Amino acid sequence: MKFLQLVSLVAPLAIASRLDRRGKIVYDGYKIFRVATGNDVAAFEAHIESLEAIDLTHNHGHVEGEHFDIAVPPESLPAFEALNFTSEILSEDLGADIALEGELAKYSRLDATSAAALPDPSWFTAYHAYDDHLTFLKDIQSSFSSNSELITAGKTFEDRDIQGIHLWGSGGKDSKPAIYFHGNVHAREWISSKVVEYIIYQLVANYDNDTTIKGFVDDYDFYILPIVNPDGFLYTQTNDRLWRKNRQTRSGTTAVGTDVNRNWPYKWDGEGSSTSPGSETYRGAAAGDTPENTGIRTLGDQLAAKNGIKLYIDWHSYGQYILTPYGYSCSAATSNQDKQDLLAKSLATAIAKPYGTRFTAGQTCATLYATAGGSNDYVTDVNKAEYGWAIELRDTGRNGFTLPANQILPASTEIWEGLKFLFANF
Repeated sequence: MKFLQLVSLVAPLAIASRLDRRGKIVYDGYKIFRVATGNDVAAFEAHIESLEAIDLTHNHGHVEGEHFDIAVPPESLPAFEALNFTSEILSEDLGADIALEGELAKYSRLDATSAAALPDPSWFTAYHAYDDHLTFLKDIQSSFSSNSELITAGKTFEDRDIQGIHLWGSGGKDSKPAIYFHGNVHAREWISSKVVEYIIYQLVANYDNDTTIKGFVDDYDFYILPIVNPDGFLYTQTNDRLWRKNRQTRSGTTAVGTDVNRNWPYKWDGEGSSTSPGSETYRGAAAGDTPENTGIRTLGDQLAAKNGIKLYIDWHSYGQYILTPYGYSCSAATSNQDKQDLLAKSLATAIAKPYGTRFTAGQTCATLYATAGGSNDYVTDVNKAEYGWAIELRDTGRNGFTLPANQILPASTEIWEGLKFLFANF
């Protein structure tokens, strides 16, 4: 294609870091484009850097056609726009989109006088600082103290605890198969932790007054970790809103970070991950060599050995997909693949009921793209989970990772409606 030849002639742009007075990267003036790459994916990936563009996400053509979503800085726009390829503008100003997320809100309880009170539902109308997420977990556990405990799944590279909550029902602690959820393995995907926290909130707040929800908690032990990449998540709040990986440093490179979700020690070195430390999908120097992966993997291994894992979901954004195994292969299938696919499609139908939001259901590689070293493949084949999924939340690209705060509650509500169907039917 002609544009690839032109891109190769564009000299790398010496663009100074755009920092505000607090030292945080500013994305004012960046435009987000959806670029149709045809069959020249590898070549296009190699040339993104020449435009100082940010690779946000890509779809390898199985559903909507081969495309990349990239954020292009204003200095590179003339060179980008001079190229001859098919693209559409998703956002005119990434900085303005980030501003629509709003300021980080202050945390509050329903009853400010009670240490055992539920968090106020306003939690789901705004984004919050990382420390407030920890307080949210502590408070929701205190409000359900007889049937819950705070848990940790190891430590991060920067020595933070990976924190979560364990919920159980009338059968007692550790008596049922596990449902294992986690969010924010990719730091910039803020909506994922909010949706996971909404699930916790609904299970706890309605246990005593809704027999259906009580039945869910009585039937399973829930292990839920809202933010499994706290180092990266905190970095998105203090330095770079679009940071994806963990914050691990390595000898021999100045590049920082590993994609924890390409680091699982199963089918680790295949298509769908990178060996370059600077890549957004850098898989690490060895399988399972990130402390975050070690922590969440060890917890999953323990749950599998105890009572088994009924359902695992790794929550992400964006794209609106329900992804079943496998990511490492577009032809491999699980022994219960037909059942998984039917259930995933039925879940998509249930999610659509509140607002009509359309989710696409299918196998990861065949539906979206290859993901070597991914979580749901490991949990499916190593932990023998009955269902090992990844779900990509709102939206389909208009706001992408910077989903406005006024969409937190709708995004959470539709997922909860879907999960109520799922828990009752699998």
